[in-house]
Amino acid sequence: MKKSFKIIGLVTAMMFSGQFYAQNLNIYKNIEFKMPQISETSFPANTFSIKDFGGVSGGKIKNTEAFKKAIDALVKKGGGKLVVPRGMWLTGPIVLQSNINLHVEEGAFVVFSKDKNDYPLVDVSFEGLETIRCQSPISAKNAKNIAITGKGVIDGSGDAWRAIKKSKMAESEWKQIVSSGGLLSEDKKTWFPSESYKKGFEASSNFNVPDKITKSELESVKDFLRPVMVSLVGCDQVLLDGPTFQNSPAWNLHPLMCSNVILRNLTVRNPWYSQNGDGVDLESCKNVLIYDNTFDVGDDAICIKSGKDKDGRKRGIPTENVIIKNNIVYHGHGGFVIGSEMSGGARNIHVSDCTFIGTDIGLRFKTTRGRGGIVENIYIKNIDMINIPTQTIGFNMFYEGASPVLEDGQKEEKNKAPEKVFPVTEETPIFRNIFFKNISAVNSYEAVTINGLAEMNIKNIVIEDSQFDAKKALTIVDADGISLKNVKLNYTEGTGAVIYNSKNIDLSTLQLTSSQKPTIKVLGSKTSAVKLPKDIKGEQLSISKEIANNAVK
Repeated sequence: MKKSFKIIGLVTAMMFSGQFYAQNLNIYKNIEFKMPQISETSFPANTFSIKDFGGVSGGKIKNTEAFKKAIDALVKKGGGKLVVPRGMWLTGPIVLQSNINLHVEEGAFVVFSKDKNDYPLVDVSFEGLETIRCQSPISAKNAKNIAITGKGVIDGSGDAWRAIKKSKMAESEWKQIVSSGGLLSEDKKTWFPSESYKKGFEASSNFNVPDKITKSELESVKDFLRPVMVSLVGCDQVLLDGPTFQNSPAWNLHPLMCSNVILRNLTVRNPWYSQNGDGVDLESCKNVLIYDNTFDVGDDAICIKSGKDKDGRKRGIPTENVIIKNNIVYHGHGGFVIGSEMSGGARNIHVSDCTFIGTDIGLRFKTTRGRGGIVENIYIKNIDMINIPTQTIGFNMFYEGASPVLEDGQKEEKNKAPEKVFPVTEETPIFRNIFFKNISAVNSYEAVTINGLAEMNIKNIVIEDSQFDAKKALTIVDADGISLKNVKLNYTEGTGAVIYNSKNIDLSTLQLTSSQKPTIKVLGSKTSAVKLPKDIKGEQLSISKEIANNAVK
């Protein structure tokens, strides 16, 4: 009987392994570029429990030292699995090392300390810049073969770190927050968790970097220097599989200069009001799989980065060879995003079979003059979107840090006139060769907006076999080689399509529909080689006088 059970167990294990292997191989199907298959993590059979090293659950006793001792003991044995069993485990920072699998079992709740003294100031890269911030709750540097697995919950105690805007709260929520302690800004519209945070905020002209004070004064604004929750720097062979990551001080997951990374079966959550509460920021990484995850966050959900301005160009490491499949995004500033810190470039990225439900923007591409970097060879297909309050597809090469959805007191972005030509230098960003197929969006505000630069047009953007149902339709500015093939675009307000200073625009198979007669405006002296839908005639078409003859067909 025992032998039979062993055989059944072995067969079951082989079947499960085979199914998993097949599923993993399926991730590489129909990819438009050469993508090496990633070798998954593998660990020695050594298994320790946090309890074996004095770990105490209950949420009152810090287990920082217990985690350190357990990881050090596993390292001495050559690595293995550190199990966090069911229970509430309070701790300070956890530092992973090579060959360690941090396994958070179902029912386990790892909650990080709210005491800022537990998080010393360290050198980091944040928002693409080399800077100093507090140590991350979970970190690893130059480690190989590491994992965080299991079905437990990992909580960064982010509310202890974040400022909150009154405009994002219901009145009852706001009163509760104010009564909890902390202090208000002079205009009473922002709540700060501490005096240290407020001082750091007031010392910053560059968003999250307190550049008005000296390096020696950073300790006095420590509360303002919020860390990302999971910081993985220079690591190879990384697996995050199963846990819920939530309530991070800033970004949730930040792989930086890592290779052979797999993120799957994750739930990534942040309150919608959490500024900089990104889901995953993949920065200067190579060979990455992101699939079967759910995101509901306070900023961009799945974001591709590669450094900012001079720091990013000096690093010179693009994010490349990335497959993103089967993800669901609820709230977020963007469902899938490239930028704005993309100065090292991004290339060979496949995104498919994702659903975005109410994200501020659906597919978002953002940069600005001064960044530099080349974004190219991006392939996006089979994306479903609903209730998108701005663009379902948005390219913005004038991005300067504002949310796409204006907040209380926020003004519209004021950019330099697009017709002014700036010199092309290493600081000029380049977006080209980006392909969309089978994109569906309903009940949204604007279908497609493409805003390039006069000196560096966005080039070779193809949208095909797609349909959009939105209030506003299509804007193309400073672009070269834009094709909408077999695209159905139904809109209710404004002009159907506006084309400005753009060339090689093919809308000949675009089906533009509206409750009124669809209209198209073609503007700008640099506009040429525009093909319009055949059913747009007479009063439906407005062409500015400065456009040369035969420029529009």
